[in-house]
Amino acid sequence: MRFRRPDRGQTQLIVCVLDDLVPADHHVRVIWSLVDRLDLSRFTTGVKVREGEAGRPATDARLLVALWVWASTQGVGSARELARLCECHDAYKWLCGGVAVNYHTLSDFRVSHEAALDDLLTQVLALLMATPLVSVKRIAQDGVRVRASAGKGSFHRRETLETALERARQQVQVLKGQREAAARQERPSARLEGARQRAACERQARIEEALKQMPELEAAKARHNGKASGAAPRASTTDPDARVMKMPDGGFRPAYNVQLACDTSSRAIVGANVTNSGSDKTQSEPMLDEVTRRSGRPVEEHLMDGGYVRLEDIERADAAGTKVYAPPQASGAGLDPCTVRQGDSPAVAAWRRRMEDSEGQRIYRERASTCETINADLTAYRGLGPLLVRGLSKVRCVVLWSALAYNLLHFGWALVA
Repeated sequence: MRFRRPDRGQTQLIVCVLDDLVPADHHVRVIWSLVDRLDLSRFTTGVKVREGEAGRPATDARLLVALWVWASTQGVGSARELARLCECHDAYKWLCGGVAVNYHTLSDFRVSHEAALDDLLTQVLALLMATPLVSVKRIAQDGVRVRASAGKGSFHRRETLETALERARQQVQVLKGQREAAARQERPSARLEGARQRAACERQARIEEALKQMPELEAAKARHNGKASGAAPRASTTDPDARVMKMPDGGFRPAYNVQLACDTSSRAIVGANVTNSGSDKTQSEPMLDEVTRRSGRPVEEHLMDGGYVRLEDIERADAAGTKVYAPPQASGAGLDPCTVRQGDSPAVAAWRRRMEDSEGQRIYRERASTCETINADLTAYRGLGPLLVRGLSKVRCVVLWSALAYNLLHFGWALVA
């Protein structure tokens, strides 16, 4: 019998033009076209190298933004994996256009431009609102708890943190002496000793940050049910900003509370934020303010679940011209939640009547079919799974990348048409 067998020792000459690596209708071209239209000046404010002066040229911010947006559309959330794809995957090679990128540059860029990313999401929303697709008249809000990059065993009480801090300081001093000795003797291990010292310094900084957050955690414990809880508060030495939260499966793990708002008519993301509070009670008003700021227009209707309901927020939203659609909470008196109470303000009374009406119930049903599906899309496909970064600011950057990727992936063709 005869078979065609692979011969990997043979030589092949492969010649190609980088622009031919992806078809003309490939979505990566749409992403690049849209990024090329955006104002990225806030990403380059820290760049010091100038034309005609000595120094290595910086990597173009448009390339780095396009790489991370495209990677987020494909669910890639690791800088090392992105750097590998830039060497072997045609779409990423097409974006790079022969420019070499390393994972250090990619990793630093991803989490170092929170304000610029926030402005970028506003720019994309402005482009979407210039089309008939997005109106931001009716928005739906929902939160999703995303697993933090910290273990439950990293949470410790104040006394344990103070002991750990003292040990960390001693370790830093020991490693500093070893590094200086290695440098004086010009030993090959000097670089390794320096890396160990930096790691020890970072651990010391995280423990110090955990101790700084203890007063806030102790105050939160004291407010719980109006009295102090018997268990002492704990903070993480791995990610001091993370908090133990109840997850969708009913378990309790370190996590962040990601808040998203979408335009119900188009399902475009119009607001994205992150908090380390496990409760949604105080999150409706900040999101409403954020969407109003981004869009420059008042929100007419705000849909949210019962976990967000606070009567004072409903009153303030009504004063701003926004109707709230959220299920009223059941009372212990056995009354119908939609029944108007004697002490209700006109805004709260109107909200209860609105939720009792069949039309109000129909409008409210749009919440689950829009924002909850977006949460599922981001966590499953856009890199918003278990987090690989630590700290509230860096987590917010990851959330903004995912939101940008979602909007540009779903509405990119309409924007370039």
